[in-house]
Amino acid sequence: MAEPGGAGSRLSRSQAAGSRPVEPHSLFGEILDWMLAPLLFLWPISIVATNHVANQIADLPYDRQLGVSVAAIVRQVEIEGPRVSVNLPGPARDLLRADAEDTVYFQVMGTRGELLVGDDAIPSVEGGAREDAETLRFRDENIHGEEVRVAYQFVSAGPGRWPVLVQVAETRHKREQLAARIISGVLLPQFAIIPLAVILVWLGLTRGLAPLNRLQLRIRQRRPDDLSPVNLRSVPEELKPMVAAFNDMMARLDDNLEAQQRFIAAAAHQLKTPLTGLKTQTELALRETDCVQLHDYLQRIATGVDRASHLTYQLLQLARAEASHEKAHAMEPVDLESLALAVTAHCVPRALERNIDLGFEEAAGEMKILGVPLLLREMIDNLVDNAIKYTPKGGRVTVRLRAAPDWALEVEDTGIGIAEEDRPHVFERFYRVLGTDAEGSGLGLAIVREIAELHRARIEVHGGPGGRGTLIRVGFSDVAGMG
Repeated sequence: MAEPGGAGSRLSRSQAAGSRPVEPHSLFGEILDWMLAPLLFLWPISIVATNHVANQIADLPYDRQLGVSVAAIVRQVEIEGPRVSVNLPGPARDLLRADAEDTVYFQVMGTRGELLVGDDAIPSVEGGAREDAETLRFRDENIHGEEVRVAYQFVSAGPGRWPVLVQVAETRHKREQLAARIISGVLLPQFAIIPLAVILVWLGLTRGLAPLNRLQLRIRQRRPDDLSPVNLRSVPEELKPMVAAFNDMMARLDDNLEAQQRFIAAAAHQLKTPLTGLKTQTELALRETDCVQLHDYLQRIATGVDRASHLTYQLLQLARAEASHEKAHAMEPVDLESLALAVTAHCVPRALERNIDLGFEEAAGEMKILGVPLLLREMIDNLVDNAIKYTPKGGRVTVRLRAAPDWALEVEDTGIGIAEEDRPHVFERFYRVLGTDAEGSGLGLAIVREIAELHRARIEVHGGPGGRGTLIRVGFSDVAGMG
């Protein structure tokens, strides 16, 4: 029995959710199927075509013999005025029927459709087809429930009279035997050739896919930390696009790992500072006996805990924003105006503490985008908090929504502003503008950038009106069909 949380429980949850199991997929098997399926499809067609061609070939010599018999009888037909006679002696008749395998019928019909000589069992032909006169024809008929081959010819009896009809019919036994020999001679080798072809195809595919196995072995033998590109010179031409894409993915993975290592190192450094301060303040508080000084130390500890807590929270939010790049499919319609208004209202106490006028300007119409509400809330909160933090007391911060020329969210302040040379760097992690005494971790705008990129938004930094303060604008241009 599977343990809870093991493979068995995962399978049961997948089945309960109605998901379909992933079927194994083999490139070798698929190529083999596509190569053998046409062969197996064409084989029955080949058998039918061979049977048809064999019957045609078998008809040729025996049709020629039937034609000779018809010509021999035609030479014995004598037409004298209205009288038609056939001078066919007994030995000639016996010769016509001298076939050990097939039954031969012959017939001569007069100008009035009467039987002059021969067998009445042969079906007649339309006697008015005068254009067929003097031309040997063949057709298939049925006599006494048996298939026969009929050769016939009309003999002209003069102007205005129906022609004389001469017919010789023969059963198809010899023809069928000859056709069977032809078919067996053609098809029997195929029974040996087709299995041989399957084996050769199998061996050819095994040989052709060997470079894939070698490439797999090369990749499998790499060290876990080896993200260098695969050498394309030893890769087959057909695999080069795939391996090039793999190399590109490895390069991006290497960049991401390096960025993570830098981030971890910077985060560790940033966390070390407040933790060291907390430790120092705690040691001083433990040795202090003056109640007033002890209260001061405890107040500093509380402030340091708040700073460390805020830094840790922002690190978690940044990690969440980065992880959300793989969850874009979880986006949902979000009313940007309602969300921005709620965040602004939540930031009012922070603004009041610093005596800052926090305002909100709504758009002319409804603004809905596809997004992750939690991340969008965090982005707006960071923009407003950053503006409040770097605006002197008595200043003004405005959250504004614009519907033209495209949908945009703006946060404007009358703070210290950002120098032109610093604007390209303010979205980097842990970047702090020099010359400011505001406390911060340098992660707020980095979080804003990550969330904006997730929502395919464009973010810009401008100077405030009159050259004072800062205006940060997030434009959502890709909103077609999102309302």
